Amino acid sequence: MSVDTTDLAIVDLLRQNGRATNQQIAETLGLTATTVSTRIRRMEDANQLRVVAVSDFAAHGYDLLLKINIDVEGRAASDVANDISELPEVFAVHLVTGRHDIDMLVALPEFSGLDQFLNERLAKVPGIRAMQPAIFVDILKYQFDVAPIESRE
Repeated sequence: MSVDTTDLAIVDLLRQNGRATNQQIAETLGLTATTVSTRIRRMEDANQLRVVAVSDFAAHGYDLLLKINIDVEGRAASDVANDISELPEVFAVHLVTGRHDIDMLVALPEFSGLDQFLNERLAKVPGIRAMQPAIFVDILKYQFDVAPIESRE
């Protein structure tokens, strides 16, 4: 499915305010609310658009963020990644190329929970050969509207 300038304008307005109603978007762009609704639904159905809420970690009591690289042995990396993704502290899991097999992001309420998470929960996932955790010191950019949406005509 190709997108046009109207689709791009709708996406831009949703990026600015994900709570904007179809009517508000329509008024801004000189369209009808039905047109906006139809276009949003079409992009969602084509998996080109997903409107989601993004929460702030600190506001929800998570003071420790980690990136952990995982090396796998004796098991398919995808199976290990699926098991890891079931842990509630884990908010992102990626199968990757390069030196490691899996890259994951974890949020913990406090530093004191790090040992338990690494040694009692994560280390018990079968197939993990090695873990390389890195603690986030500061978040300089936290942006989810980076995927380019372009018309490819």
